[in-house]
Amino acid sequence: MEFAGSHILSIQQFERGDVERIFSVADRMAPYAQRRRVTRVLDGAILGSMFFEPSTRTRVSFGSAFNLLGGEVRETTGFENSAIAKGESLYDTARVLSGYSDVIAMRHPAEGSVAEFAAASRVPVINGGDGSNEHPSQALLDLYTIQSEMAASGRSIDQLRIAMVGDLRYGRTVHSLCKLLCLFSGVQVVLVSPRELRMPPEIVENLRTTGHQVLESDALEESIAHVDIVYSTRIQEERFSSQEEADLYRGRFRLNQSIYTHNCEPNTVIMHPLPRDSRDHARELDDDLNENPNLAIFRQTDNGVLVRMALFALILDVVDQVDTHARDVNWYTAGRF
Repeated sequence: MEFAGSHILSIQQFERGDVERIFSVADRMAPYAQRRRVTRVLDGAILGSMFFEPSTRTRVSFGSAFNLLGGEVRETTGFENSAIAKGESLYDTARVLSGYSDVIAMRHPAEGSVAEFAAASRVPVINGGDGSNEHPSQALLDLYTIQSEMAASGRSIDQLRIAMVGDLRYGRTVHSLCKLLCLFSGVQVVLVSPRELRMPPEIVENLRTTGHQVLESDALEESIAHVDIVYSTRIQEERFSSQEEADLYRGRFRLNQSIYTHNCEPNTVIMHPLPRDSRDHARELDDDLNENPNLAIFRQTDNGVLVRMALFALILDVVDQVDTHARDVNWYTAGRF
């Protein structure tokens, strides 16, 4: 695809070469994300950060990525703090905000809303999550993490064995990740969830049509016995009709160190898009996994900055200028990465 000036709305925009291009640029962002170098390549550029649904990591990650390239961030968070609460349409909001920004990152609870917004925007828009539909930058950082973790053992994404666990019906991160995995070959996917929260059938069919082996199960321990990655997700309580309904499924698939030791291969990597629900009745990933070296959840968040920096550099067409506008840092940065 032609990245310069493009919206990033869906994983289905990408071919394998596009993903590899993003990852190659992300690798080049490491000195800046790790505070060894500073670049001002986007000095004067403005990111419009529009998050109409709660977010910590994604919102701050987008903002940090833009700041690390030298740009500035202007934020709108929540409906109550926006003109939408006064009845403004997405079309009008897009026309206005795109006049203030060079690129926009947006999250919205309604499926398809970010694409509707992008159609009216005068600048590129990145989908930061639209309801239970898609979350393309999360899928990219997840796959970038998988590639990094597999490379440590001389493996690649091709022939990957992965178990996705939890709320697969409403989890937009796993929807996008499955679509991304369709660009690779020989992947074995185990989908572990309650029957009511199974992966949408069209996504399962796409995986199988691609040639991937797919197994659906509601049994955690036997499903994680022979995989490279366990990708756990929380119950998306905000997508349920009531708290009581969400509570029916919370805590059904808890992974702790004992279950991991007794069932997983020694180097099985544990991933989660975060936030993990650490309340006593949930705990999809127990705190006793925190010292497990195969717990990659915080490497995922670090990688998210790299991938989002790469997207901004590609969309705003400055990849080849990043190093030209760089210098060494002049403050203390040791021990962070």
